[in-house]
Amino acid sequence: MIFVILLYAGWSSIFSLGKWTLQFAPPLFLTASRMILAGLLLISYLAWRNRDALKLTRWQFLSLGLLGLFSIYWTNALEFWGLQHMTAAKTCFFYSLSPFFAALFSYLHFREKMNGRKWLGMAVGFTGFIPVLMAQKGSDELLSGLAFISWPELAVMGAAICSVYGWILLRLLVKDQSISPLTANGVSMLVGGSLALLHSSLVEPWTPLPIASGHVGEFLQGALLMTLISNILCYNLYGMMLKRFTATFLSFMGLLSPIFASLNSWLFLGEPLSPSIFLSTGIISVGLWLVYSAELRQGYIRKPESVAVAKP
Repeated sequence: MIFVILLYAGWSSIFSLGKWTLQFAPPLFLTASRMILAGLLLISYLAWRNRDALKLTRWQFLSLGLLGLFSIYWTNALEFWGLQHMTAAKTCFFYSLSPFFAALFSYLHFREKMNGRKWLGMAVGFTGFIPVLMAQKGSDELLSGLAFISWPELAVMGAAICSVYGWILLRLLVKDQSISPLTANGVSMLVGGSLALLHSSLVEPWTPLPIASGHVGEFLQGALLMTLISNILCYNLYGMMLKRFTATFLSFMGLLSPIFASLNSWLFLGEPLSPSIFLSTGIISVGLWLVYSAELRQGYIRKPESVAVAKP
């Protein structure tokens, strides 16, 4: 249990750490630097320990390119652009949409049935976003695209959608094409990071690099910490936890993320604690419980106790 809490505490810290690092470099360059570094580290490890895992067919490489486009490039580019104009806690909170998008994608892609209980849970969950949408309308108010939803908020919602679709692609690649998760992550990070670097060179100021003058050290420190915590530690820890706990349990525990992000941004960035984050998280918890209890009844997911008796 303690490792699950540490997992989400670590992942939540990325939002505060990313908010701090964005002071020294624009979002596309930050995404490119972090992902290319992580991709090179993973691929180098595979080349050293299991070179056969890097032998890919043309179709497999194209599939990994699609994974890099959605899971790495679009997810992180949209996330960090939105993070520039939102608090770290609010950005993290919007990722709580992911389980609901996952349910919709599972219905569309895997034909998993949606019943009345699931639709009710989805409705309750989206209702839970009203308090946080109505609050914290500071610097992003000028960028409002809709009555209650700003462009940065829409960008982070788009990042959550791309992230979920990326996990579905990863599931298909690992299951149907026998690609190891380490290979898929390494290649997709390198592809997505390269796309972000190309995009950065076209739209962000390179004089000679898009890093604030005199702050190269701070940028490197932030980028390296984000790579270590998220790409190296958290991804591997998540895989380990899936061997012990069900994805259902881990998804529920993911609701800790906005609270951890609120605490992190309060401690390290001086952002005030927002009661709306805690209120909305509570409402969304009810919605998630309805959705996952319906899936348990339908047999799409296993009960937590089944993990303990499952054979390796």
